[in-house]
Amino acid sequence: MEMKEVFELVEKQNQWRMKECINMIASENRMSEAAEKVYMSDFMHRYAEGSPYKRYYQGAKYIDPIEDKTTEMTRKLFGVRQAELRVLSGGTSNMAAFAALGGHGDILMSPGLMGGSHISHESFGIAGILGYRVEHAVFDEKEYNIDTDATLKKIRDIKPNVVTLGGSVILFPHPVKEVREVCDDIGAKLLYDAAHVLGLIAGKQFQDPMKEGAELMTSSTHKTFPGPQGGLILGNTSDEMWKKLQSKVFPGLISNHHLHRIPAMAITIHEMMEYGKEYAAQVVINAQALGQATYELGFDTLAEEKGFTKSHQILINVEKNGGGTDVAVKLENANIVLNKNLLACDADRSASDPSGLRIGVQEMTRIGMKEPEMKEIAALMKKVVIEGKQPEEVAKEVVEFRKPFQETQYCFRD
Repeated sequence: MEMKEVFELVEKQNQWRMKECINMIASENRMSEAAEKVYMSDFMHRYAEGSPYKRYYQGAKYIDPIEDKTTEMTRKLFGVRQAELRVLSGGTSNMAAFAALGGHGDILMSPGLMGGSHISHESFGIAGILGYRVEHAVFDEKEYNIDTDATLKKIRDIKPNVVTLGGSVILFPHPVKEVREVCDDIGAKLLYDAAHVLGLIAGKQFQDPMKEGAELMTSSTHKTFPGPQGGLILGNTSDEMWKKLQSKVFPGLISNHHLHRIPAMAITIHEMMEYGKEYAAQVVINAQALGQATYELGFDTLAEEKGFTKSHQILINVEKNGGGTDVAVKLENANIVLNKNLLACDADRSASDPSGLRIGVQEMTRIGMKEPEMKEIAALMKKVVIEGKQPEEVAKEVVEFRKPFQETQYCFRD
C-alpha cells in the first residue's frame, strides 16, 4: 500500500461515516472538537508509568495534574469514592475487576449472551481466561430483562463468588438493589458493566448502579459517554480492595496508559457536567421514538409493551426480512450503519447468523437529531428492509438527510 492510498482511504472514511451515514452502532459515538483538539497532542508520544506524582518515568509534570484532576472530576460526576482512568478499554476494565474479585475455580454469574452479556463476561472470553466457572442469570424473554425472582433463587442455590450485571444489550435497568441484598447474604461481590449506559448514568437518565449497591462499575468511555476510546473503573469499595484492583491495572495489565486520552476525558467530563442531563434525556427519548416509529412501519421491534427501551438501544427481529446478517449488509449499502445481534430467542443460532438488529441512537443525537428525524430514519430503513428498494438509491436519500446534521452538539465551542 502506498502512502497516497492511506491518505485517500482515511479521507473516504471521514467523509462517509462522519458526513454521509446514519451511524447507529450502539457502541460508538463522537468526541467534540474541543476534546479532539486536546486528544491530538504531544501526550500521544509519551509514557507515564505509575500514578500521578508517583511515576517511574521523568517528563510527567504536565500529565500529572491533568490526570489527578480528571480522576477527581470523574469521582464527582458519578458520586463515587474511587475512579481508575488508566484502563484502555471496557474489556480491560473487566479483566482488572474480575482478577481483583476472584479467579480460578470461582463462580461468576453473568446475564449470558442471550441476556445481553459482553463477551468478556463469558467462559470463552476474559472470565474464562481467568479461570472462572461461568453461570448465567435467568432471563425473561417477554420482559426482555433479567427475571429477578428466578435469578435471586439461582444465586442462593449456586452461591457465585461474583455477580455481573449490565452488558452490551441492555434495554431496561437491571435489578441491582435486589441482587446486592442476596449477594450480601452469601458473601458475593457485585459488579456492574456500564459500558453502554455510562453516559445515561452520568446524565441521570438511567439507574445508578453504584447507589443501588454495585461494589465496582466498569465501563468504556466512548458509547453513550462521548469521550475518547478507553476504559474506566469506578468503586465504592474498601481501601484494601481498591488497592488490589489498582495493582491489577498497573503493573498487572498496563504499562503505559495512552496519555492523550486523559485530557480528552477531562473535556468530555466537563461537557457531561454541563450538558449531560439534556443530552442523555434526548438519547432516551430518541430511542423510544425510533422504537415506536419502526414498530408502526411494520418492523418486529421488541419490548413494545414496555415502551421499547429505557436506554439508547432498540432491538428488532428481522428473521422474516432475511435475518440480521443480510439486513445489516443491505442497510450498510444504504449508508445506514448498525449491527446484527443475537436476540433472546436465538439460543440455537450462531452470532454470525442472528435474527436481530441492535440499534443505538446516541451518535445521531449527538449531532442534533430529535424525534422527527427518528421517524425519517425508520422510513428510510423501511424502504430497504420491507419495501425492497435498492440500497444504493436509498443511500442518496441518506446523504441528503445528513446534510443539515454535521456539527457536534451538547458540547463546548471555541
